[in-house]
Amino acid sequence: MCISVNIRVPMFDSIKILGVKVSKLDLGSSRLFVSNLLSTGGQHKIFTPNPEMLVDSQKDSYFRRVLNSANLNICDGHGIKFLSKKSLSVIHGVDFMLDVCKIAEQKKCSVFFLGSGSEEVLKKMKTRIKLKFPELKIAGSDVGLKVEIQQEGARKMMLKYDEKENEKILQKIKTSKAQIVFVAFGHNKQEKWIYENLPKLSNVKLFMGVGGSFDFISGKVKRAPKILRKIGLEWLYRLITQPKRFARIFKATITFSFLKIFRNN
Repeated sequence: MCISVNIRVPMFDSIKILGVKVSKLDLGSSRLFVSNLLSTGGQHKIFTPNPEMLVDSQKDSYFRRVLNSANLNICDGHGIKFLSKKSLSVIHGVDFMLDVCKIAEQKKCSVFFLGSGSEEVLKKMKTRIKLKFPELKIAGSDVGLKVEIQQEGARKMMLKYDEKENEKILQKIKTSKAQIVFVAFGHNKQEKWIYENLPKLSNVKLFMGVGGSFDFISGKVKRAPKILRKIGLEWLYRLITQPKRFARIFKATITFSFLKIFRNN
């Protein structure tokens, strides 16, 4: 199991973009940062802000506060790097989830997978992860529960879910004694769920919001070719293969660019 020592919790070097802290660490430094987090006491959170999340945080002060509570916010979007005019390293959430799995395997930390809504997706993903990291201890998994966003006030969106169902999931995670929990409820929902439920799961050292990573790793959803991901055109591939995502892609490209340029922060 993960071994903790009494050392100071590290802080990540960051810049603020639209009021949200985004890490300036490169991939190697981010991996080392996570390894160090797992060696400290306490509980920690990793989020993966992308342009769409930053746009949503502008009309939801609670979401912005949740994002800024993270121990590490990796830069998951070329648009953030380009418009920030800083030498940020783009680190895709799904790739970093696998990096965290590798670190967990090395440090003998057990993991729990929460979300996707599909037992088939979880089964395929766990099979592929075990092939990649044979020594990784998978403590358990759960498809999750229905989580909705409900407006409360002009600039605050709260989570809504069945408390009894949620308690069953919390108990399952406690019983598993998992030390790392990956949560895939979709952005905004997963970060708020982690923020609200972290204090109830004292056995968990690290939570990470992973969005659609379970679908990618399981093979349910195909990723864009590597060359498109490298040059920042994954959004174009998504638009062609999943036209129903037009509104979300517009938000992540046009709306984000407009806000960043005209607010200049």
